Amino acid sequence: MNELQLLQRVVDETTRVIETVPEGAMTNPSPCEGWTVRDVVNHITGGATMFALSVEQGKVPDDEIGRLMGGDNVGTDPLGAWKVAADHALTAFERPGAMETTVTLPFGEMPGRVALSIAVFDVLTHAVDIAQSTGQQVQDLDLVETALSMGHQMVTPELRQPGVFDPEQPVASDAPAEIRLLAFAGRRV
Repeated sequence: MNELQLLQRVVDETTRVIETVPEGAMTNPSPCEGWTVRDVVNHITGGATMFALSVEQGKVPDDEIGRLMGGDNVGTDPLGAWKVAADHALTAFERPGAMETTVTLPFGEMPGRVALSIAVFDVLTHAVDIAQSTGQQVQDLDLVETALSMGHQMVTPELRQPGVFDPEQPVASDAPAEIRLLAFAGRRV
């Protein structure tokens, strides 16, 4: 499976999880400390747009960063906003040369291929956050294992800081993949 197919699977699974959030559950607390389910959807929606703009323009315009990383990206339609942003990101990464182009994100400069890997790990981790908060499960467990493996390759000790990744939490090696992924991302499970 190539990177674009992997990203499409992440988008499909995340969309399925958001589509099946029970009525009223957008205000549920998530494993992402201090964030509700809506906050998590808002974050991944802004992040998808950020990744798309970085691939299309080389970097996100400065006046957009604050809005995408801290503003309201979903309004009254979290699912609809997520779908638009996810489609934008998929379209951007499908562009010829997108994997090789250098992109600048708030946390550094990297090839598009690396940015896509970060997006896969981040979005799927947050899909698991949403699922855990709303009594669901991520169904594509192979995808969870893939994201966890990618996380082990990308999350360096320097990234283990408040607001980025908390320290990895202890969890049994035979715990379900979703729990191991959340523990790796610093969630208290």
